[in-house]
Amino acid sequence: MAVVLDRATLTARGPDAEKYLQSMLSNDVSQAPAGGAVYALLLTPKARVIADLEVFNTGDGYVLACDPSRRDEALAVLVRSRFRRKVDFEPSGHAVVWGGGGDALASLDTPIGPYRLLEQAPEQRGDPEAWETARIEAGLPRYGREFDGDTMPAEAGLDLRAVSFSKGCYPGQEPVARLHYRGHPNRGVRGLMFSGEAPPPAAADVVFGDKRVGRVTSPAVSPTYGSIALAVLRREVPDGAEVDAGGVVGVVKALPFGASMA
Repeated sequence: MAVVLDRATLTARGPDAEKYLQSMLSNDVSQAPAGGAVYALLLTPKARVIADLEVFNTGDGYVLACDPSRRDEALAVLVRSRFRRKVDFEPSGHAVVWGGGGDALASLDTPIGPYRLLEQAPEQRGDPEAWETARIEAGLPRYGREFDGDTMPAEAGLDLRAVSFSKGCYPGQEPVARLHYRGHPNRGVRGLMFSGEAPPPAAADVVFGDKRVGRVTSPAVSPTYGSIALAVLRREVPDGAEVDAGGVVGVVKALPFGASMA
């Protein structure tokens, strides 16, 4: 059964839609054929994340999907910056689903399977916890959990999936490229594994030695890996380190969890 994801959508239509999105988003929109999609970021000039977006090419335009809390801001930025370009944006009622069959307007391959764009949500919405557990197992960051409006893409590993380093300019490109080629983020998204039945809650402090090094962001009980969580941790904490997470002992793991168990 398909799981309806918590995404809000807007359409981008007009003769300049692809060219304009290419100039505004971090990934190469031209790589999405009709029926396909790319994952991209809308950034501030200082490379902070306004919204992460699934950019679906429906053949007659584009549908952009993002966290519901970010759609209005993303829409405002895209409209405000378009100047005389011939592209129109408006909110839409499309749905993004994970799994399931049937016809889709477009789809995006992800590490946990395709995300499919539908004209509207199906009556059966599926189990969002199944998607959440799969997301955590794969180490996929989520807006409001592993990153927010104060985050640079590399700090959440977003540059691995959502940034093209060979396309043309876009807002935030210079600091993104500078960090990629000349530096490194001071923190990043990591996995934590616990021996107990329940992981610590989200927002629990993570302590390594006597120093606070980050926080738990997304806990889950996985049928495959047991009690696990994603956490944003300082770079100097090594894989395999034993940490205290909200009073629960955990071990730092590389992501995805499957790779760290191999």
